[in-house]
Amino acid sequence: MLKFLSKVRIEFNALDPRLASCMEFLAQCNARKAKESNPSCQVQVKRRTDDFPPQITVTFVNGVQETFDATATPAQDIRTMILQKGQSLETEQMFREAGEKWPVVIPDEELNQPFKGIKPKKAEEKPQ
Repeated sequence: MLKFLSKVRIEFNALDPRLASCMEFLAQCNARKAKESNPSCQVQVKRRTDDFPPQITVTFVNGVQETFDATATPAQDIRTMILQKGQSLETEQMFREAGEKWPVVIPDEELNQPFKGIKPKKAEEKPQ
């Protein structure tokens, strides 16, 4: 997950009962496997004393920043969203490195072509 991020900022009040998602996400960020995937990713924790709701802000490697409301979004959902966006970033990078335009535009006539399907070949019977 961290391989797609350059920075993670987790903000919460330690006395707030809504901090579960922040703590779970922090644990995922501090896992050995996550840290090894991107050692240069900065993980910042800001412990607040006010009534500010818990939130998680991530900055992707392309500079795009996204903030999640940690009171309403489970840590696993945040992780899934990061992975999906990261896969999109990887795909975009592959196309750009290959000299292709991004986003890929599929002509309407190709979208409307019928799909005949793929028939699997039958396994040949072995002689006894």
